[in-house]
Amino acid sequence: MKKVLIYVILLFPLIAMAQQPLTIVNAIDIAIVNNFDIRIAKNNTEISKINNSFGVAGGLPTVGITASDNNSLYNLDQKLSSGVDITKSNVSTNSFNSGLTASMVLFNGFKIVATREKLNLLQSQSELELNQQIQNTIAAVMVTYYDILRQQRYLQIIQSSLEVSSQELDIVKTRIIVGMANDADLLQAQMDLSMAEQNIQSQQVVIAQEKINLLTLMGMKQFYDVNIYDTILIDRNIRKDTILNYLKNNPQYLSASRQIRINEQIVKELKAQRYPSVRVNTGYNFIYNSSTAGFNLFTQNYGPVLGASLQIPIYNGKIYSSQQHVASYNVKNSALQQESLFTSLKADALKTYQSYESTLQQLEAQQTNYQNAEKLVNLVLQRFQLNQATILDVKAARASYEGAGYMLVNLQYAAKIAEIELKRLIYQLGY
Repeated sequence: MKKVLIYVILLFPLIAMAQQPLTIVNAIDIAIVNNFDIRIAKNNTEISKINNSFGVAGGLPTVGITASDNNSLYNLDQKLSSGVDITKSNVSTNSFNSGLTASMVLFNGFKIVATREKLNLLQSQSELELNQQIQNTIAAVMVTYYDILRQQRYLQIIQSSLEVSSQELDIVKTRIIVGMANDADLLQAQMDLSMAEQNIQSQQVVIAQEKINLLTLMGMKQFYDVNIYDTILIDRNIRKDTILNYLKNNPQYLSASRQIRINEQIVKELKAQRYPSVRVNTGYNFIYNSSTAGFNLFTQNYGPVLGASLQIPIYNGKIYSSQQHVASYNVKNSALQQESLFTSLKADALKTYQSYESTLQQLEAQQTNYQNAEKLVNLVLQRFQLNQATILDVKAARASYEGAGYMLVNLQYAAKIAEIELKRLIYQLGY
């Protein structure tokens, strides 16, 4: 009983969540917190924040402590200028050195300034990439969520068709009893009913798989059935000029702009290598040497050290010059890539808006077609009951009803997907 109680307690949150309807707002909120791609992008942003410091840029001093202690044992044979000879075995010596050193760059061609600006731009770029990943994830969640609604609407259409097939079979059975139908009509009605039942089972599998895809985007580690009751509502107020005017707000475009400036700072870093660099050094040293025999039996030095070093590059096979020229071409390439990206974004926006506008124009007419198809099915079914229509007429009317329903749902879904993509392109995708 205790084990059962523990299992119930652990599974209760999943059971409760599975029983509650999942809204688009809930799905997006969960995805923003749990989605793996967003979490990775957040970690990359934190990494860029950590790296964005004056110390990483090389502008802070470096401080270190060194120490060494060496002992040796050897045989000594020594002649001094005074005429004294020293011969001794197993002479031991000890050498101990320690020091505290500090070093700081005073000037290196403004490389530190360029590096710090590059780190600032890298942090800004990582934040833009995070925003882009959030927008992409929201769009993916919305597309999958509304696809589930589309597939569920398909299921409702198939279920309505199943009801028609069931009524068709009942009418045929009644007509057989009174001798007004043949076995061919009965077989056809049974086949239509069986086909509708199989379509329902296949559609239920499609819906279940789409729900798994949605839970995967939400970053859920447990897969469970979710209940989704919603309607596909379309924003009909999107204008082409608004899309084109705000297209430069796209995070990917802004990230490409940052890349140009990053490459410019790299050029400055490489250019700084051709300038002299000045470094100041200071520290405190302690040196101790002792020996049991020989000319020096004991030596001890300690005290502060202060100095400066100057390095002037003269010639290194034009390596620095070549690197700088390559970096300059990288700046040009990044500018071309940004221009190419904007052209692609503009083309995608125009094509998507054409699809959006065309779909909206078709929706109203298709809504009328669907309503007429539904009326036609009912009318043909009544005529079939009165023996004024054949079973093939019923089948054709049912096929028209299914086709009109599928077309209407697909148009609604296509318009919604176009709306989502247009808002994603201009970084205005909300929920």
